[in-house]
Amino acid sequence: MTSETIHFNLFTMNAVEHVTAGNWRTPGDQSHRYTDMDYWQEVARLAERGKFDAVFFADVRGIYDVHGGNRDTAIEKAIQTPANDPELLIPAMASVTDDLGFAVTRSTTYVHPYQLAREFSTLDHITDGRVAFNIVTSYLESAAENLGLDERMEHDTRYDRAEEFMQVCYRLWEDSWEDDAVIRDVDAGKYTDAEKVHAIDYEGEHFSVPGPHSCEPSPQRTPVLYQAGSSERGRNFAANNAEALFVSQPTKEAVKSYVEDVRERATEGGRNGDELAFFAGIAPIVGETEAVAKAKYETYRENVDTEATLTLLGGFMDLDFSELAPDQPVEHIETEAIQGAVNALTKHAPERDWTVRDVAEFCGLGSTSPVVVGSPEQVADELEAWRDETGVTGFNLKEIVRPGTLRDFVDLVVPELEERGLVREEYEGETLRENLVGRRYLADDHPAKRD
Repeated sequence: MTSETIHFNLFTMNAVEHVTAGNWRTPGDQSHRYTDMDYWQEVARLAERGKFDAVFFADVRGIYDVHGGNRDTAIEKAIQTPANDPELLIPAMASVTDDLGFAVTRSTTYVHPYQLAREFSTLDHITDGRVAFNIVTSYLESAAENLGLDERMEHDTRYDRAEEFMQVCYRLWEDSWEDDAVIRDVDAGKYTDAEKVHAIDYEGEHFSVPGPHSCEPSPQRTPVLYQAGSSERGRNFAANNAEALFVSQPTKEAVKSYVEDVRERATEGGRNGDELAFFAGIAPIVGETEAVAKAKYETYRENVDTEATLTLLGGFMDLDFSELAPDQPVEHIETEAIQGAVNALTKHAPERDWTVRDVAEFCGLGSTSPVVVGSPEQVADELEAWRDETGVTGFNLKEIVRPGTLRDFVDLVVPELEERGLVREEYEGETLRENLVGRRYLADDHPAKRD
């Protein structure tokens, strides 16, 4: 696999709707099957047939209740509600695939690091090293209330906790068990050499964890680490911790700026910034011909639910769009929710005077990521251009209809990319990290590996 190879993840959610509000109504859409194991195994087989690196699961705790000051619209229009736990899908999907990875979004805000470290080690074991951890800090007020807090944690405090959270996980994954701790000595009746299993004795502001880790080292030890921080604090966190980053910006200029900025921050922090992988969000609409693709696009646009879109974005931005007139400008605001969602539309596309109507129309398909419409050749051209002009490693494919978006891409675009030599012909590694960045374990310059 060369630096020319374009990598792909399927960006999805264990829910009816993810980021294309309203298209569950499109004829043929199978979003209602999100509770069906057979559906998810079908998705896994499709993604592996397309030689995708991973299925990348978004997740959220709580309900989008900013729009109109209540949760009714989110519930009625299935805005990431109902939604099930994505982590529990992985064993079923792994059982019907051999190489496909699985990236799971988990929050450092409402779970304990000892428990999370155990869950990911278990998943890494049973998938033979095909798991990634997408590190997030939860943003919904309703999630905070449901999980026992009086109010949402302040933005920077969430990152303070996240930094400490990851230090605990790193100690458990990397330092607690030596490689040869498990000896399985039948004659001596000794399964593990106790002298090679160590407490971590972590004491911090947020966590006190003596250890040791309850799991023996998994195939990757530490799962592949994803992050998508876009605020100033988020970018620093990503530069310090992430191996791969998800970028959801509407323009090539904005994506390029983000890639260059985080690479520089990582290098300044003692890491090789050039080794970070970046995945740009993109929503492909492809047909056998350009005309077929455009016809699909028009159908999908007609099924976009504007109020549902604004409900979703209102939760992202902590902004009640129902209080704004359609032509009212959406100026840059500082938010305690997802700062990147605001920045994507205002700071990073300053040539546009974004109105409420503009936001709803632009984000109806694919949220803050661009929509690419065309024949297989045209879509491949656009992906190649984004790769060349922004420096991204690959793309997180956002679905519009399920699993039709994925099937169209695998059946129509992947063969075109194969013909151009732009995607892998076969998986080359045994683990997700090997297939993504060419090594089984964390790089030596990662903070988790430093003394």
